[in-house]
Amino acid sequence: MAKLKEFLDKLTGKVVIKKEPSDEEYIELEPEEMSSKSAKIFVKYFVLTDFADIKPVIDSLREGYTIALIKIKPLKDKDMNELKRAVNKVKRTCEAIDGTIVGIDEDWIVAVPNFVEVFKGESSEEGEEEE
Repeated sequence: MAKLKEFLDKLTGKVVIKKEPSDEEYIELEPEEMSSKSAKIFVKYFVLTDFADIKPVIDSLREGYTIALIKIKPLKDKDMNELKRAVNKVKRTCEAIDGTIVGIDEDWIVAVPNFVEVFKGESSEEGEEEE
């Protein structure tokens, strides 16, 4: 019994063996401390100049901790059909991860994971037109 206790103590440093009055043995594991590496959220900037440039965007979104800011102007100026394909691919990926894709203006889109909400409020220009 003593050797088992020593072995477990050396192995984990956190295992405690206790004896109860009923002589039943059990091992109590103490909760692990939070690791120093915590989950981080990354804001990544991407530029689409070709349809192939969409792969790093998709891969980052699938990891689940990336807010992707995507500049679409270079691809828009080059080939509108390729841009539509690329945006549709990002859109399908966002749907798969239950995320959101939003157009910022004519040249930018943002794609976020499901735990991030994008406020889609009215801009000051739209508010002025309604008055």
